[in-house]
Amino acid sequence: MAATEEQEDFRKAVRAFCGDRVGTAEQRADLTRGGIEPHNPDVYAEMADAGWVGVGIPEEYGGSGGTLVDKMVLFEEVNRGMAPVSALGPSHIIAGIYGKFGTEEQKKTVLGAISSGRVVSISISEPEAGSDVANVSCRAEHVDGGFRINGQKTWCTAAHHADRILVVTRTGERGRGHRGLTLIEVPADAEGLEIRGIPTLAGREVNDLYFTDVVVGEENVVGTVDDAWAQIMAGLDEERLLCAAQGLGIAQRAFEDTLAYVTERKQFGRPIGSFQALRHRLADVATEIEASRFMTYEVAERLTAGDLSTTERSRLASMAKVKTSEVARHAALEGMQMMGGYGYSTEFDMERHLRAALILPIFAGTNEIQRDIIARAYGLKEPKPA
Repeated sequence: MAATEEQEDFRKAVRAFCGDRVGTAEQRADLTRGGIEPHNPDVYAEMADAGWVGVGIPEEYGGSGGTLVDKMVLFEEVNRGMAPVSALGPSHIIAGIYGKFGTEEQKKTVLGAISSGRVVSISISEPEAGSDVANVSCRAEHVDGGFRINGQKTWCTAAHHADRILVVTRTGERGRGHRGLTLIEVPADAEGLEIRGIPTLAGREVNDLYFTDVVVGEENVVGTVDDAWAQIMAGLDEERLLCAAQGLGIAQRAFEDTLAYVTERKQFGRPIGSFQALRHRLADVATEIEASRFMTYEVAERLTAGDLSTTERSRLASMAKVKTSEVARHAALEGMQMMGGYGYSTEFDMERHLRAALILPIFAGTNEIQRDIIARAYGLKEPKPA
């Protein structure tokens, strides 16, 4: 993967912004209320003003243009820089869905809003439907001119910051599996919608949603009624690559912080990084990060080229997501071990790197699901019941 001069300049600009705006522990604590709120609207607005939130969104819809590789650069550097903009991920995922399936009016409205720094969220999971999307039961019934929604959704990222939420609803009959699902846009302030935060290791990031007779118009349907599964699947490969880029940023920062520590920290009269037990482990971490970076950007370029089959796209995106998410976790765990008690202390960033990395094997489809996708691409499937 050879980055263009424009992409390298873009990387440098995002890195410089993060260093200036959120470069110290004091800045990050102030912007996140001590780590409780991982999304800061002011920082996000500044990134939008710079045109970065609109990267990958066509200029005719208010975006900055660019490719999937440009998005990867943004996501890697934002996470390396620890910028508190956790709503960036869901907003970009939804931009992809509207770009492929939205009406012209929806594209102008929603893509323009995202580019200008407005947050949009997506809600798929339910208490009984996580990896098993076919079990979605949140119901949207036809009423005059629209739909009435009732039910519960969960693990909805950034819903408390969003203007609108794209909800996967059941419009067809239960028992039809992935058929009968519809994407419906719901204003975050809609009457009958309650957004309730779920406390997590990362702070206030995800939410439960409760729908009680929430009524929206037919124009709020995105794509085709009863065909949401195909629309969701069309965007999952990109989502997994963005997750991979996030993992790259976390892994790189964990490595850099570990390297700085073992270079400065002395025991037995010399820097601890000079001991073979540590320097070989750091060499392994560095190698794994570079291998993950080459793989992830190569997959992004191949997806951008558009000459892959659906099976190949899914296989490669799943591989990148599995590899990079697990490398991020490994890099943070190794950093914590090498830093000893300081790695465990909230005075240093390593414990935050670990918290950020731990969720990656779950986001965008668990790594167990990804391994199933990879295996199926090679013809390896569970036998059907006799």
